[in-house]
Amino acid sequence: MQRKRFIRHSLLAGASMLTAGAIKAAPAAAALPATTAPVTPFHLNYGIHDGMFRNSAGNDFLDQLKFAYDQGFRAMEDNGMARRPPEQQQKIGEALARLGMSMGVFVLDKGGNGANTLAAGKPEFLDIFLKGCHEAVEVSKRCNGKLTTVVPGDFERHLPAGIQTGNVIDALRRGVEILEPHGIVMVLEPLSDTPDLFLRNSDQTYAICKAVNNPSCKILFDMYHMQRNEGNIIQNIDLTYNEIGYFQIGNNPGRKEPGTGEMDYRNIFQHIYNKGYKGMLGMEHGIAQPGKEGELALIKAYRDADNFL
Repeated sequence: MQRKRFIRHSLLAGASMLTAGAIKAAPAAAALPATTAPVTPFHLNYGIHDGMFRNSAGNDFLDQLKFAYDQGFRAMEDNGMARRPPEQQQKIGEALARLGMSMGVFVLDKGGNGANTLAAGKPEFLDIFLKGCHEAVEVSKRCNGKLTTVVPGDFERHLPAGIQTGNVIDALRRGVEILEPHGIVMVLEPLSDTPDLFLRNSDQTYAICKAVNNPSCKILFDMYHMQRNEGNIIQNIDLTYNEIGYFQIGNNPGRKEPGTGEMDYRNIFQHIYNKGYKGMLGMEHGIAQPGKEGELALIKAYRDADNFL
């Protein structure tokens, strides 16, 4: 599931705060009770997204937030937040404040993952990016957010790699000048969606953050993408940890919840916990089974993976 699909889903949901109706439940999860999920918060701060609990809580995202809180979740993320109407951003921020939940990342609007590549060094692309930074400040005020995802865009095939890297660093330095006074952190995300993207690996992102040299520029370590691109998740977390500002979750293959693929998320979560990480981990993945029972199975999967103490 590529990020653009997550954003498209969020925008459709944001236009009316409605999502699709319930889907027929999978028989394998049918025995799970609907009201026995623990309410104790998890050891780590996992962040849901819009639509994740629509079958259990209804179509209204605010009701989904309350349901998630009752299951022990204390954070959310919303890739498409910047394109929601301002009044919806405000309502979500107010709901999070009432519940004592944290707002995770939203995507800084620069026209799409591959578009307006900062690697090209073109003034018109830089202007679009800086406009997105200014807009991110206003979005953050309304939704109580402090984190925004930045994808620098595609490779510029006509320039040497070092020149492209320099162009990206220069652009990000301009961006943090806008964000840092408001305490907002841009988190750079290396992706596996296509090899055309400039940013692909955690060490590459680490080097860029070191060069920008600002607390408002950190790494978004999406473990699904990094498993696909480089593997060695725990080792690479250790190598880049002091520049990581946010984690995202998704098993591989399939990009679903913990327990559905090759990644041992119980060990990974324990490692992140033992490092003293206090930030959020966005649940940027699909659900393996359909319907309400699938959502309850997802909660159980997180309880199982979070049971590392």
